[in-house]
Amino acid sequence: MAKKPAEKIEFTYEGTDRKGKKLKGELFAISDTAAKSDLRKQGINPLRVKKKAQPLFGGKTKILPADIAIFSRQMSTMMKSGVPLVQSFDIIGLGHENLAMQKMIMDIKATVEGGSTFADALHKYPLHFDKLFVNLVNAGEQSGALETMLDKLATYKEKTEAMKAKVKKAMTYPIAVLVIAFIVTAILLIFVVPQFKEVFSSFGAELPAMTLFVIALSEFMQAYWWAFVLAIGVSIWFLKRLHSTSAEFRKRVDQISLKLPIIGEITTKSSIARYSRTLETMSVAGVPLVEAMDSVAGATGNIVYEQACRVIKEDISSGTQLTTSMRATGLFPNMAIQMVSIGEEAGSLDFMLSKVADFYEAEVDNLVDSLTSLMEPMIMAVLGVLVGGLIVSMYLPIFMLGNVVG
Repeated sequence: MAKKPAEKIEFTYEGTDRKGKKLKGELFAISDTAAKSDLRKQGINPLRVKKKAQPLFGGKTKILPADIAIFSRQMSTMMKSGVPLVQSFDIIGLGHENLAMQKMIMDIKATVEGGSTFADALHKYPLHFDKLFVNLVNAGEQSGALETMLDKLATYKEKTEAMKAKVKKAMTYPIAVLVIAFIVTAILLIFVVPQFKEVFSSFGAELPAMTLFVIALSEFMQAYWWAFVLAIGVSIWFLKRLHSTSAEFRKRVDQISLKLPIIGEITTKSSIARYSRTLETMSVAGVPLVEAMDSVAGATGNIVYEQACRVIKEDISSGTQLTTSMRATGLFPNMAIQMVSIGEEAGSLDFMLSKVADFYEAEVDNLVDSLTSLMEPMIMAVLGVLVGGLIVSMYLPIFMLGNVVG
C-alpha cells in the first residue's frame, strides 16, 4: 500500500537574499526544516520560520464553484500579462482568503514544479475540476493557447454559476414563504393564543367553533411542538438522503420539476442553456462532439436531459446529425434545433450554440424576475390568511360578547 504523502503546512518567513536584503513571505512545506531547505534552494537565508497563525474563527475553508471561476479568471489574466505559470500560482494562492483554496493552489504549483502538466495537477482534484475543465486545460497546453482556454473556462464558469444562482433563487423563494408562514403561525399558536384562552375561560359562554378549533390546535402545538419539529427535520433528512442515494428518486424529482408551472419552464430553459453553453465551450476547444457529450450530459443539471445527452452521443457516434438527434429526444424547442441546424450547415456551430445559450439565459432571468414579482402578493395573501384567520378567531368571542351586552 502506497504511503500517503505528508500534508503541507503554510509558514511565514523572514530572511535575507545573497546581497543581504531583508525579505518576508509565505510558503507551503511539510515542516519548518523542509521550509528552510526550500528557502535556501531559492537563495534565501532563513532567519525566522514559523507556522502561519490561523484566523481566530477558522476562516473560510470550503471551496465553492465561484472560487474555481475566480481562479480561472485570475490565471487567465496573469498569463495574458506575461506572468509565468508557476509564479501565477504563487501570486494567486498566497493572496487568497480561502484557506482551502490556498492549500489546493499551492499543491497544484508543487505538482507542476515536479514535472507534471497543469492538466495532470488539476486531475488530482476531481471534485473541483471536472472532466470538461481538465480536458480544456490540456487542449490549451497542447496548442500553446492556455491563457485563451483559461479565459473561455472563466467565462463558462461565470455564466453557469450565474445561471445556477438564478435557478436556486427561483426554487428557494416559495420554500422561504412557507417557512416564514409556518414560523409566524407557530409563534401565534404557542405564545399568543394561550393568553386569549385565559380570558375566554371567564366568559362562561359557549365559544364559536372557529375559536375552539384554534384553541385545540394551540394546545396540540404546546404539547407536541417538539414532535412536529422532529418530524419535519427527519423528513427533510430522509428526502435529502434518498435524493443522494437513489437515481430513480432523483429522476422522478427531475421529471416532476420539468412539469411544474413556471418552475418547470425555468428548469427546462436553464438545462437547455447549460447544454448549449457547455457544448459551445467544448466545440471552441476543438473537442469532437462524441467526446464532448459526456461533459455536456453532466452539466445540464437534470437527469432527464443528462440521459438525453447519452442518447445523442450514441446517435452521433453512429453517423446521425446533432440536429436530428436533438429533435428525436423531444426535449429541445424548435428554435434551438433550428439554430443548431444552421450552425451545422454553415460550419459555425460554436457561434450558434453561444447564441442559443445567451437567449435561454436571458429567458431564465426574465422568468425568475416574473416569479419573484408574482410571489410578493402571494406572500401577503398567505400570511394575511394565516395571521388574519387566527386573529379573527380570537377576537370573535369578544365581538359576540359586545353585541350581547349592547
